Amino acid sequence: MTMIIGIPRSLSVDERRVGLPPRAVNNLVTRGRTVLVENKAGQGSGFSDSQYEQAGARIVHSLDEVYGRADVIVKINAPTVAEYDLIREEQTIMAVMHLAVADPELVDILLKKRCTAVDFVTIADDQGHLPVLRPLSQIAGRMVPQIAARYLQTDHGGLGILLGGAPAVPPAEVVVIGAGTVGRNAVRACIGAGARVTLLDTSHDRISELDWAYPGQVTTFRANEATLRKVLSYADVVVGAVLIPGARTPHLVTKEMVGLLREKSLIIDISVDQGGCFETSRPTRLSDPTYVVDGIVHYCVPNLTSLVARSSTYALANETLPYVCAASEGTLTKALETQPMMASGINLMAGQVTHPGLGEILERETVSVHELLSGGKS
Repeated sequence: MTMIIGIPRSLSVDERRVGLPPRAVNNLVTRGRTVLVENKAGQGSGFSDSQYEQAGARIVHSLDEVYGRADVIVKINAPTVAEYDLIREEQTIMAVMHLAVADPELVDILLKKRCTAVDFVTIADDQGHLPVLRPLSQIAGRMVPQIAARYLQTDHGGLGILLGGAPAVPPAEVVVIGAGTVGRNAVRACIGAGARVTLLDTSHDRISELDWAYPGQVTTFRANEATLRKVLSYADVVVGAVLIPGARTPHLVTKEMVGLLREKSLIIDISVDQGGCFETSRPTRLSDPTYVVDGIVHYCVPNLTSLVARSSTYALANETLPYVCAASEGTLTKALETQPMMASGINLMAGQVTHPGLGEILERETVSVHELLSGGKS
């Protein structure tokens, strides 16, 4: 039986990315898959319906038809409330869902309908690296200087500081919390933009790696309350780049600690899609990205990389395509034989929570994917 893959148009606020670009669709079609693309699904990323048709996709004109016919749904973000009733029994949903902080009603629906929920965020290799999340994290980190430069400007409520400084005028002080993929790329991009950069992390190995890569160009600290307070006292920009795969990000910076920043300083919380690492963080939208708490500008956009929708769609598809191909093999057992790492991305299956981090957040029992496939529990 030919598996049908559905790519709906995103209903998430200010979302311009799409599940797969035309060239990835063509790859699926040449493998014998049928791909349904909702009309104008790729418009925000610069992909026309005719490009999808040339790639071999079938353009459909309603969201209902995509969900009604597809065995596998490939999205950028988790289904929205408008899509809940359209999700079919035992359908496979693949997206950057962040289920640890998603609407509890969505999780309940996916469990009740015994769907297989593949959260790209949690796909991990044996070393704990996140290969699918990596490209979006790289892009988000590299966007930090352009965001910081804009919101340090006086017309955006900022301090009026030039990020890279000028002759006889010092550059901005940028503090990055977290030396994962986002943090490393933010450090690299901010150094390249001429900013003065400070990095904090709990891992000495990560700190050493960046200290070696940028000798004399980055100041490093082990992250703890004392060092956080120290760097907040002089920072112009603070970047939250903390991630705990499959779990909510802890509030490392309290509201009281935010008060250590001088007025009109800027917080960019890239961790906000997992709950945020600042107590004062709350999700915003690209069309209204900032708010002010106690005089401090907060930029907390969960879908930050949608600002570069085309680049982000390509980058994500480079990593997700093998998993989409595997998911449309016909059976999950066959899919995991082809792509064994996908098991770590399956958060929900057959009415059970299958990811330990999500199970802890939801306070539910966790059953492994392999146990379910072997008939151990369902």
